[in-house]
Amino acid sequence: MTTDLWMLVASAILCLLIPGIYLAGRSQAPGGTQWGFGNRDTTLAVPAWTARAVRAHANLVENLTPFAIVVLTAHVTGKANARTALGAELFFAGRVAHVLVYTAGIPYLRTAVFFVAAVGEIMILMQLFR
Repeated sequence: MTTDLWMLVASAILCLLIPGIYLAGRSQAPGGTQWGFGNRDTTLAVPAWTARAVRAHANLVENLTPFAIVVLTAHVTGKANARTALGAELFFAGRVAHVLVYTAGIPYLRTAVFFVAAVGEIMILMQLFR
């Protein structure tokens, strides 16, 4: 399997693991376990870092589909190369950093690491038009 595809798989695994972060915060909140097993009709008061982890996860979900499309298109069309591999690695590293920095609540660095991941996607996309 190519580096691009491995980074796609790693990004999917990251997406599957992030809920564990905010599950910890929700379960520690008063009434959190009951809320989690219930219908969630009410709002649960959670620490700020827990809400940020939820938003970081939603952001990854939004960005994972376009990433998968460009990686798979590059692979299928035979345009995957060292540059697309680097782009995929940048995307994955940027997304890992984004989850950590966003959850920690570091605003300007959060934006910077988001753009690292976006540059990775753009690098792959550029190879599709060569």
